Amino acid sequence: MSYPCGFPAKDIVLFVNRANYSEDSLAEVLTFAIGLVGGLSEHRLDVVFIGDGVTECVASRLNDNTKPYLTSAKSRGVAFWADKYSLACAILAAGCSKKNSNGAAAEKTVKIGIAKIVQHVALDDIERGVMDAIKAAGINAEYDLQNANGDVNTANQIAAQFKDEKVDIAVGIATPVAVALANTIKDVPVVFGTVTDPINAGLVTTLAHGEKNVTGMSDELPTVEHIKMFKKLAGIKTLGYIYTSSEDNSLSGLELVKKGCDEAGLKLVTQSISSSSEVKQAAEAIVNRVDGIYLTTDNTVFSALPALVGVFNKAKKPVFSGDVTGAKNGGCFMASGFNYYKAGVATGEIVVQILNGARPDEIPVRFMTKPSDSDLLFDLDAAALCGIVIPEEYLSQANYIIQNGKLEEK
Repeated sequence: MSYPCGFPAKDIVLFVNRANYSEDSLAEVLTFAIGLVGGLSEHRLDVVFIGDGVTECVASRLNDNTKPYLTSAKSRGVAFWADKYSLACAILAAGCSKKNSNGAAAEKTVKIGIAKIVQHVALDDIERGVMDAIKAAGINAEYDLQNANGDVNTANQIAAQFKDEKVDIAVGIATPVAVALANTIKDVPVVFGTVTDPINAGLVTTLAHGEKNVTGMSDELPTVEHIKMFKKLAGIKTLGYIYTSSEDNSLSGLELVKKGCDEAGLKLVTQSISSSSEVKQAAEAIVNRVDGIYLTTDNTVFSALPALVGVFNKAKKPVFSGDVTGAKNGGCFMASGFNYYKAGVATGEIVVQILNGARPDEIPVRFMTKPSDSDLLFDLDAAALCGIVIPEEYLSQANYIIQNGKLEEK
Protein backbone atom coordinates (compact mmCIF):
# COMPACT_ATOMS: atom_id res chain seq x y z
CA MET A 1 0.00 0.00 0.00
CA SER A 2 1.24 3.52 -0.81
CA TYR A 3 0.00 6.97 0.03
CA PRO A 4 -0.45 9.75 -2.55
CA CYS A 5 3.02 11.16 -1.91
CA GLY A 6 4.60 7.86 -2.96
CA PHE A 7 5.75 6.67 0.48
CA PRO A 8 4.84 3.06 1.37
CA ALA A 9 2.54 2.55 4.33
CA LYS A 10 5.37 1.36 6.55
CA ASP A 11 7.63 4.29 5.74
CA ILE A 12 8.19 6.72 8.56
CA VAL A 13 8.09 10.23 7.20
CA LEU A 14 9.12 13.26 9.20
CA PHE A 15 8.16 16.50 7.42
CA VAL A 16 10.05 19.60 8.54
CA ASN A 17 9.67 23.12 7.16
CA ARG A 18 13.41 23.74 7.10
CA ALA A 19 13.02 27.47 6.58
CA ASN A 20 11.54 27.83 10.07
CA TYR A 21 14.45 26.36 12.00
CA SER A 22 18.06 26.99 12.84
CA GLU A 23 20.17 23.87 13.32
CA ASP A 24 19.83 24.23 17.10
CA SER A 25 16.05 24.46 17.02
CA LEU A 26 15.86 21.62 14.48
CA ALA A 27 17.56 19.32 16.99
CA GLU A 28 14.99 20.42 19.60
CA VAL A 29 12.14 19.62 17.21
CA LEU A 30 13.49 16.14 16.55
CA THR A 31 13.86 15.58 20.28
CA PHE A 32 10.25 16.67 20.76
CA ALA A 33 9.19 14.27 17.98
CA ILE A 34 10.84 11.28 19.58
CA GLY A 35 8.87 11.96 22.74
CA LEU A 36 5.63 11.74 20.79
CA VAL A 37 6.47 8.48 19.11
CA GLY A 38 5.94 6.38 22.23
CA GLY A 39 5.04 2.82 21.34
CA LEU A 40 4.92 3.14 17.55
CA SER A 41 7.15 0.52 15.92
CA GLU A 42 7.84 -1.56 12.81
CA HIS A 43 8.22 1.47 10.58
CA ARG A 44 11.00 3.30 8.74
CA LEU A 45 11.96 6.98 8.73
CA ASP A 46 12.38 9.41 5.84
CA VAL A 47 13.20 12.97 6.85
CA VAL A 48 11.75 15.41 4.32
CA PHE A 49 12.61 19.09 4.52
CA ILE A 50 9.87 21.09 2.83
CA GLY A 51 8.44 24.53 2.20
CA ASP A 52 4.72 25.18 1.69
CA GLY A 53 2.00 22.93 0.30
CA VAL A 54 2.54 19.62 2.04
CA THR A 55 -0.33 19.69 4.54
CA GLU A 56 -2.65 17.72 2.25
CA CYS A 57 -0.01 15.09 1.56
CA VAL A 58 0.78 14.73 5.26
CA ALA A 59 -2.88 14.46 6.24
CA SER A 60 -3.44 11.70 3.69
CA ARG A 61 -0.92 9.51 5.52
CA LEU A 62 -2.63 9.67 8.90
CA ASN A 63 -5.39 7.52 10.33
CA ASP A 64 -7.62 8.38 13.29
CA ASN A 65 -5.08 7.06 15.78
CA THR A 66 -2.26 9.24 14.50
CA LYS A 67 -4.11 12.49 13.82
CA PRO A 68 -3.63 13.62 17.44
CA TYR A 69 0.13 13.43 16.90
CA LEU A 70 -0.22 15.67 13.86
CA THR A 71 -2.27 18.16 15.83
CA SER A 72 0.33 18.29 18.60
CA ALA A 73 3.25 18.49 16.23
CA LYS A 74 1.89 21.06 13.77
CA SER A 75 2.33 23.84 16.29
CA ARG A 76 6.06 23.21 15.94
CA GLY A 77 6.01 22.71 12.17
CA VAL A 78 6.35 18.92 12.14
CA ALA A 79 4.09 16.15 10.90
CA PHE A 80 5.27 12.56 11.14
CA TRP A 81 4.58 8.84 11.36
CA ALA A 82 7.67 7.36 12.94
CA ASP A 83 9.38 4.93 15.26
CA LYS A 84 11.82 5.62 18.05
CA TYR A 85 14.82 3.95 16.40
CA SER A 86 14.66 5.90 13.16
CA LEU A 87 14.04 9.19 14.91
CA ALA A 88 17.10 8.50 17.02
CA CYS A 89 19.09 8.18 13.78
CA ALA A 90 17.66 11.50 12.61
CA ILE A 91 18.65 13.19 15.84
CA LEU A 92 22.18 11.80 15.50
CA ALA A 93 22.47 13.03 11.93
CA ALA A 94 21.04 16.47 12.69
CA GLY A 95 22.66 17.01 16.05
CA CYS A 96 26.30 16.07 15.50
CA SER A 97 27.32 19.51 14.24
CA LYS A 98 25.11 22.21 15.70
CA LYS A 99 26.37 25.79 15.61
CA ASN A 100 27.10 27.89 18.65
CA SER A 101 26.21 31.57 19.07
CA ASN A 102 29.37 32.58 17.20
CA GLY A 103 28.41 30.51 14.16
CA ALA A 104 31.26 28.04 14.74
CA ALA A 105 30.67 24.30 14.73
CA ALA A 106 30.08 22.91 18.21
CA GLU A 107 30.55 19.13 18.29
CA LYS A 108 27.91 16.97 19.93
CA THR A 109 29.34 14.22 22.11
CA VAL A 110 27.88 10.86 21.13
CA LYS A 111 27.81 7.99 23.59
CA ILE A 112 29.01 4.70 22.16
CA GLY A 113 28.89 1.36 23.95
CA ILE A 114 31.48 -1.20 22.82
CA ALA A 115 31.33 -4.75 24.18
CA LYS A 116 33.53 -7.76 23.41
CA ILE A 117 32.95 -11.38 24.35
CA VAL A 118 36.35 -11.88 25.99
CA GLN A 119 39.67 -10.11 26.31
CA HIS A 120 42.48 -11.21 24.04
CA VAL A 121 44.89 -9.41 21.72
CA ALA A 122 42.84 -9.67 18.53
CA LEU A 123 39.62 -8.36 20.07
CA ASP A 124 41.54 -5.60 21.83
CA ASP A 125 42.90 -4.58 18.41
CA ILE A 126 39.37 -4.49 16.99
CA GLU A 127 38.20 -2.27 19.84
CA ARG A 128 41.15 0.07 19.31
CA GLY A 129 40.52 0.19 15.55
CA VAL A 130 36.85 1.12 16.06
CA MET A 131 37.75 4.05 18.30
CA ASP A 132 40.57 5.22 16.03
CA ALA A 133 38.25 5.28 13.00
CA ILE A 134 35.69 7.35 14.90
CA LYS A 135 38.38 9.74 16.12
CA ALA A 136 39.83 10.08 12.61
CA ALA A 137 36.38 11.15 11.39
CA GLY A 138 36.44 14.07 13.82
CA ILE A 139 33.58 12.73 15.93
CA ASN A 140 33.59 13.57 19.62
CA ALA A 141 32.66 10.33 21.39
CA GLU A 142 32.29 9.08 24.93
CA TYR A 143 32.78 5.32 25.34
CA ASP A 144 31.49 2.62 27.64
CA LEU A 145 33.87 -0.32 27.11
CA GLN A 146 32.70 -3.69 28.39
CA ASN A 147 34.04 -7.26 28.45
CA ALA A 148 31.67 -10.23 28.87
CA ASN A 149 34.50 -12.51 30.03
CA GLY A 150 33.28 -15.30 27.77
CA ASP A 151 29.87 -15.49 29.44
CA VAL A 152 26.64 -15.15 27.42
CA ASN A 153 24.63 -14.11 30.50
CA THR A 154 27.10 -11.30 31.11
CA ALA A 155 26.75 -10.28 27.46
CA ASN A 156 22.98 -10.00 27.97
CA GLN A 157 23.53 -7.88 31.08
CA ILE A 158 25.84 -5.56 29.18
CA ALA A 159 23.21 -5.19 26.45
CA ALA A 160 20.60 -4.24 29.05
CA GLN A 161 23.07 -1.78 30.58
CA PHE A 162 23.69 -0.10 27.22
CA LYS A 163 19.93 0.16 26.70
CA ASP A 164 19.42 1.74 30.14
CA GLU A 165 22.29 4.15 29.52
CA LYS A 166 20.65 5.18 26.22
CA VAL A 167 23.85 4.88 24.21
CA ASP A 168 23.63 6.44 20.75
CA ILE A 169 25.21 3.38 19.07
CA ALA A 170 26.13 -0.06 20.41
CA VAL A 171 29.04 -2.07 18.96
CA GLY A 172 29.30 -5.82 19.54
CA ILE A 173 32.67 -7.49 18.97
CA ALA A 174 32.19 -11.24 18.29
CA THR A 175 28.98 -13.17 17.75
CA PRO A 176 27.60 -13.78 21.28
CA VAL A 177 27.84 -10.12 22.25
CA ALA A 178 26.51 -8.89 18.91
CA VAL A 179 23.49 -11.20 19.21
CA ALA A 180 22.84 -10.04 22.79
CA LEU A 181 22.91 -6.39 21.70
CA ALA A 182 20.68 -6.98 18.67
CA ASN A 183 18.13 -8.93 20.73
CA THR A 184 17.97 -6.28 23.45
CA ILE A 185 18.41 -2.94 21.70
CA LYS A 186 15.83 -2.04 19.07
CA ASP A 187 15.71 1.75 19.10
CA VAL A 188 19.33 2.71 18.30
CA PRO A 189 21.84 1.29 15.79
CA VAL A 190 23.76 -1.89 16.61
CA VAL A 191 26.99 -2.54 14.68
CA PHE A 192 28.63 -5.96 14.86
CA GLY A 193 32.33 -6.56 14.37
CA THR A 194 34.03 -9.84 13.35
CA VAL A 195 30.98 -12.07 13.18
CA THR A 196 31.83 -15.09 11.02
CA ASP A 197 28.30 -15.95 9.88
CA PRO A 198 25.89 -13.05 10.55
CA ILE A 199 23.02 -14.77 8.72
CA ASN A 200 23.24 -17.99 10.74
CA ALA A 201 23.60 -15.90 13.90
CA GLY A 202 20.25 -14.25 13.14
CA LEU A 203 21.69 -10.75 12.86
CA VAL A 204 20.73 -10.23 9.20
CA THR A 205 18.78 -12.14 6.58
CA THR A 206 21.03 -11.13 3.68
CA LEU A 207 24.58 -9.89 3.26
CA ALA A 208 23.40 -7.28 0.75
CA HIS A 209 22.20 -4.91 3.47
CA GLY A 210 21.63 -4.61 7.20
CA GLU A 211 18.52 -5.65 9.09
CA LYS A 212 16.42 -2.87 10.69
CA ASN A 213 18.86 -1.29 13.18
CA VAL A 214 21.67 -3.86 12.70
CA THR A 215 24.64 -4.10 10.32
CA GLY A 216 28.36 -4.74 10.58
CA MET A 217 31.48 -6.61 9.48
CA SER A 218 32.18 -10.32 8.95
CA ASP A 219 35.53 -12.03 9.55
CA GLU A 220 34.90 -15.26 7.66
CA LEU A 221 38.25 -16.88 6.88
CA PRO A 222 39.27 -18.82 3.75
CA THR A 223 39.29 -21.96 5.90
CA VAL A 224 39.22 -24.50 3.07
CA GLU A 225 42.28 -22.91 1.45
CA HIS A 226 44.06 -22.78 4.81
CA ILE A 227 43.58 -26.51 5.39
CA LYS A 228 44.86 -27.39 1.93
CA MET A 229 47.96 -25.24 2.56
CA PHE A 230 48.44 -26.88 5.98
CA LYS A 231 48.47 -30.32 4.36
CA LYS A 232 50.90 -29.21 1.67
CA LEU A 233 53.42 -27.61 4.04
CA ALA A 234 53.21 -29.97 7.03
CA GLY A 235 52.25 -33.23 5.34
CA ILE A 236 49.51 -33.94 7.87
CA LYS A 237 46.97 -36.74 7.48
CA THR A 238 44.82 -36.14 10.57
CA LEU A 239 43.70 -32.65 11.63
CA GLY A 240 42.59 -31.55 15.07
CA TYR A 241 40.02 -28.83 15.76
CA ILE A 242 38.87 -27.41 19.11
CA TYR A 243 35.73 -25.28 19.15
CA THR A 244 33.32 -23.61 21.56
CA SER A 245 29.97 -25.39 21.34
CA SER A 246 28.01 -22.30 22.45
CA GLU A 247 29.52 -19.88 19.89
CA ASP A 248 27.73 -19.63 16.53
CA ASN A 249 30.90 -18.49 14.79
CA SER A 250 32.73 -21.58 16.09
CA LEU A 251 30.00 -23.89 14.82
CA SER A 252 30.12 -22.14 11.45
CA GLY A 253 33.88 -22.60 11.49
CA LEU A 254 33.45 -26.30 12.23
CA GLU A 255 31.38 -26.75 9.06
CA LEU A 256 34.07 -25.03 7.00
CA VAL A 257 36.78 -27.19 8.61
CA LYS A 258 34.79 -30.32 7.74
CA LYS A 259 34.51 -29.11 4.15
CA GLY A 260 38.23 -28.36 4.00
CA CYS A 261 39.15 -31.80 5.34
CA ASP A 262 36.82 -33.47 2.85
CA GLU A 263 38.40 -31.61 -0.07
CA ALA A 264 41.95 -32.18 1.19
CA GLY A 265 41.38 -35.86 2.01
CA LEU A 266 42.15 -35.43 5.74
CA LYS A 267 40.71 -37.19 8.76
CA LEU A 268 39.21 -34.75 11.29
CA VAL A 269 39.28 -35.11 15.09
CA THR A 270 37.26 -32.55 17.06
CA GLN A 271 36.90 -31.58 20.69
CA SER A 272 34.30 -29.16 22.01
CA ILE A 273 34.69 -26.84 25.00
CA SER A 274 32.45 -24.42 26.88
CA SER A 275 35.00 -22.10 28.53
CA SER A 276 38.62 -21.02 28.21
CA SER A 277 39.55 -23.05 31.29
CA GLU A 278 38.88 -26.23 29.25
CA VAL A 279 41.21 -25.39 26.35
CA LYS A 280 44.38 -26.99 27.75
CA GLN A 281 42.51 -30.16 28.74
CA ALA A 282 40.93 -30.37 25.27
CA ALA A 283 44.35 -29.98 23.64
CA GLU A 284 45.76 -32.76 25.82
CA ALA A 285 42.80 -34.97 24.89
CA ILE A 286 43.47 -34.85 21.14
CA VAL A 287 47.18 -34.08 20.71
CA ASN A 288 48.19 -37.76 20.46
CA ARG A 289 45.42 -38.52 17.94
CA VAL A 290 46.24 -35.83 15.36
CA ASP A 291 49.18 -34.67 13.23
CA GLY A 292 48.43 -30.98 13.78
CA ILE A 293 45.71 -28.56 14.84
CA TYR A 294 43.94 -25.76 12.99
CA LEU A 295 42.38 -22.80 14.80
CA THR A 296 39.60 -20.64 13.36
CA THR A 297 38.34 -17.39 14.88
CA ASP A 298 37.09 -18.97 18.12
CA ASN A 299 37.44 -16.26 20.75
CA THR A 300 37.26 -18.64 23.71
CA VAL A 301 40.05 -20.82 22.31
CA PHE A 302 42.20 -17.81 21.44
CA SER A 303 41.85 -16.39 24.95
CA ALA A 304 43.80 -19.48 26.15
CA LEU A 305 46.09 -19.81 23.13
CA PRO A 306 49.38 -20.05 25.09
CA ALA A 307 48.11 -23.14 26.95
CA LEU A 308 47.12 -24.87 23.69
CA VAL A 309 50.37 -23.96 21.97
CA GLY A 310 52.34 -25.29 24.94
CA VAL A 311 50.67 -28.71 24.66
CA PHE A 312 51.31 -29.03 20.91
CA ASN A 313 54.85 -27.65 21.04
CA LYS A 314 55.72 -30.21 23.72
CA ALA A 315 54.41 -32.95 21.40
CA LYS A 316 56.28 -31.37 18.46
CA LYS A 317 53.11 -31.06 16.42
CA PRO A 318 52.26 -27.98 14.33
CA VAL A 319 49.65 -25.32 15.07
CA PHE A 320 48.10 -23.33 12.20
CA SER A 321 46.25 -20.29 13.52
CA GLY A 322 43.64 -18.16 11.76
CA ASP A 323 44.66 -15.27 14.04
CA VAL A 324 48.02 -13.67 13.27
CA THR A 325 47.84 -11.26 16.20
CA GLY A 326 48.05 -13.96 18.87
CA ALA A 327 50.59 -15.96 16.87
CA LYS A 328 53.10 -13.10 17.12
CA ASN A 329 53.91 -14.36 20.61
CA GLY A 330 55.39 -17.51 19.06
CA GLY A 331 54.61 -21.21 18.97
CA CYS A 332 52.33 -21.42 15.90
CA PHE A 333 54.33 -22.66 12.93
CA MET A 334 52.02 -20.65 10.67
CA ALA A 335 49.25 -18.08 10.95
CA SER A 336 47.17 -16.48 8.23
CA GLY A 337 44.23 -14.20 8.80
CA PHE A 338 42.88 -10.72 8.95
CA ASN A 339 44.66 -7.81 10.49
CA TYR A 340 42.23 -7.30 13.34
CA TYR A 341 43.15 -3.69 13.88
CA LYS A 342 42.14 -3.03 10.25
CA ALA A 343 38.96 -5.03 10.88
CA GLY A 344 38.26 -2.71 13.80
CA VAL A 345 38.84 0.32 11.61
CA ALA A 346 36.39 -1.11 9.05
CA THR A 347 33.81 -1.61 11.80
CA GLY A 348 34.41 1.93 13.05
CA GLU A 349 33.89 3.28 9.54
CA ILE A 350 30.41 1.73 9.56
CA VAL A 351 29.71 3.53 12.84
CA VAL A 352 30.84 6.78 11.22
CA GLN A 353 28.52 6.20 8.25
CA ILE A 354 25.58 5.86 10.62
CA LEU A 355 26.56 8.91 12.66
CA ASN A 356 26.66 10.83 9.39
CA GLY A 357 23.07 9.86 8.62
CA ALA A 358 23.20 6.47 6.87
CA ARG A 359 20.62 3.88 7.89
CA PRO A 360 21.91 0.47 9.07
CA ASP A 361 19.37 -1.36 6.92
CA GLU A 362 20.93 0.21 3.82
CA ILE A 363 24.57 -0.63 4.67
CA PRO A 364 25.82 -3.99 3.30
CA VAL A 365 27.65 -6.42 5.56
CA ARG A 366 31.31 -5.65 5.05
CA PHE A 367 34.04 -8.24 4.36
CA MET A 368 37.82 -7.94 4.51
CA THR A 369 38.66 -8.81 0.90
CA LYS A 370 41.73 -6.72 0.02
CA PRO A 371 45.15 -8.46 0.12
CA SER A 372 46.34 -5.68 2.43
CA ASP A 373 43.59 -6.64 4.90
CA SER A 374 45.32 -9.96 5.68
CA ASP A 375 48.60 -10.96 7.32
CA LEU A 376 50.81 -14.04 6.92
CA LEU A 377 53.21 -15.24 9.62
CA PHE A 378 55.72 -18.09 9.77
CA ASP A 379 57.45 -19.11 12.99
CA LEU A 380 60.63 -20.80 11.81
CA ASP A 381 61.47 -21.91 15.35
CA ALA A 382 58.14 -23.73 15.72
CA ALA A 383 58.45 -25.13 12.20
CA ALA A 384 61.92 -26.55 12.96
CA LEU A 385 60.62 -28.06 16.20
CA CYS A 386 58.01 -29.94 14.15
CA GLY A 387 60.46 -30.90 11.38
CA ILE A 388 58.83 -28.62 8.81
CA VAL A 389 60.77 -26.66 6.18
CA ILE A 390 58.93 -23.65 4.75
CA PRO A 391 59.66 -23.15 1.02
CA GLU A 392 61.04 -19.77 0.02
CA GLU A 393 58.05 -19.10 -2.23
CA TYR A 394 55.89 -18.98 0.90
CA LEU A 395 58.37 -17.13 3.09
CA SER A 396 58.59 -14.38 0.47
CA GLN A 397 54.85 -13.73 0.86
CA ALA A 398 54.95 -13.42 4.65
CA ASN A 399 54.88 -10.05 6.35
CA TYR A 400 55.91 -11.54 9.73
CA ILE A 401 58.73 -14.00 10.41
CA ILE A 402 59.75 -15.35 13.81
CA GLN A 403 63.28 -16.72 14.00
CA ASN A 404 65.55 -17.32 17.00
CA GLY A 405 62.78 -16.01 19.22
CA LYS A 406 62.59 -12.63 17.46
CA LEU A 407 59.64 -11.27 15.47
CA GLU A 408 60.56 -9.50 12.24
CA GLU A 409 58.03 -7.45 10.30
CA LYS A 410 58.77 -7.31 6.58
